[in-house]
Amino acid sequence: MILSERVRNSLVSSTVSIADKTQKLREHGETVFDFSAGRAFEPTPAYITNATIHAMQNGDTHQTMARGKTSYREAIAVKLARDNGIIANPETEIIATMGCKQGLMISLLATINPGDEVIVENPCFVSYKQIIQYLGGIPVEVTLSEENNFRWTKTQLEAAITRKTRAIIVCSPHNPTGTVHNSEDLQIIAEISTKYNLIVITDEVYERVVWGGNKHLNLASFPGMKERTITLMSFTKSFSMGGWRVGFIYSGAEIINQIEKLQQHLITSVNSFVQVGATIACGEPDAEVLNYWAEWEKKVEFVTSTINSLQGLSCRMPDAGFYAWTKINIPGIHSGEFSKMLLEKERVAVVDGTSFGDAGKYYFRFTCVKSWDELEEGLRRLRNFTKCLL
Repeated sequence: MILSERVRNSLVSSTVSIADKTQKLREHGETVFDFSAGRAFEPTPAYITNATIHAMQNGDTHQTMARGKTSYREAIAVKLARDNGIIANPETEIIATMGCKQGLMISLLATINPGDEVIVENPCFVSYKQIIQYLGGIPVEVTLSEENNFRWTKTQLEAAITRKTRAIIVCSPHNPTGTVHNSEDLQIIAEISTKYNLIVITDEVYERVVWGGNKHLNLASFPGMKERTITLMSFTKSFSMGGWRVGFIYSGAEIINQIEKLQQHLITSVNSFVQVGATIACGEPDAEVLNYWAEWEKKVEFVTSTINSLQGLSCRMPDAGFYAWTKINIPGIHSGEFSKMLLEKERVAVVDGTSFGDAGKYYFRFTCVKSWDELEEGLRRLRNFTKCLL
C-alpha cells in the first residue's frame, strides 16, 4: 500500500498513545494508574452540560457560520475584556475552533509555506513539531533551561532567527514545565518578532488555572502585537471539557479573514451545540468550577511536595497548569527507561520527558488532577519504584 511520506515519517502523540494504552490495559481487567494525559478527574460542570443538553433538545443541531455562532463570539469578546484586558471585535477578530490543536493547524496553514522555519520551545507540547512538519515547515527548537526557570533569553531567541524564520510558537502557561511567562519574557518575544517581522502563535489553553498569585498575561495585549499575534484558547483544561473539542482564535481582522477560508474547507464549522456550552463557560465561573480550581491547586501542591520527598526525584511547584515536571536525579537512568519500567513494574503511567524534546531527557510529566485515591496510590507506587532504583 502506498501512503504519504508525511504519515509514514510521523510520530504518534506520546500523550494520547500512552493514555490509550492504559485504557486498553484497563479494558483487559488490569489495574493501571494513569497520570499521562492532561485530563482532569472531574466531569464537565453541570451548569455547562445542562445548557448544552437543553440546546440539543430544542433543535440546536444545525451547521453554524464558519466563524461560529454570533452569540458565542460575543461571549468570547466579553470574556477577553473581563479576564484578559483585550478589546476584541466579535465580528472580525474571533473565530471558533475545535480546540487548540485545530486552531494551531489552521493558524500555521495561514502562516507558513513549505521550507519556512518555526521557532518552538524545547521542551514543548508534543504536537507542535509534528503539525509544522505536516505542512512542510521546519521546527527550530530553542531550549528552556531549568537554570533560567524554563524561560528564553533574548540572546537565545535571536540566535535562532534565520532568513527562513516565519513564526514563533509560545505556550504560556507552559506545558509541560508550568512556567507562566512574565512581562519581561513576553517583551523579548514582542521585540524580536517585530524586528524580524514574524507571526507569534500563542497557546494559552491553561490561562485560567494559574496558582500561587501568578498572573497570566497575553502577548496580543502588548503595544503593536495584536496584528502579528494569533491567540489560541480553549475550555479543555480549565473547565474539564476535553471531550468537547471547542475553543477559539483571537487575532487581527486580516489574519482571521484568511483563516476563515481554511475553516470553510477543512471543517465547515464547529459543532453547533458545543458552542452553546462554550458560551456558558465564557461567563463568570460558577461555584462548581471555582471549587474545581481550588481543589486542583491543592492536588498540584500535594503531588509536587510528595515527589520532592522522594529520593532521586525533584520538581518545583508549577506557576500554572496541572503537571509535575519531575527531574530524575538517578545516575544512569533517563526518562524513556524510567517511564517504561514504571508502567511495566508498578502499572503507573507518566509521560516520557523526551516526548516534549531532547531537553526532557531526564524528566517525566505527572498529571496531578486525578482523584485523591488515585494520587495517593500512584505516588505510593512511585515511591516503591524509585527505592528499587537506588
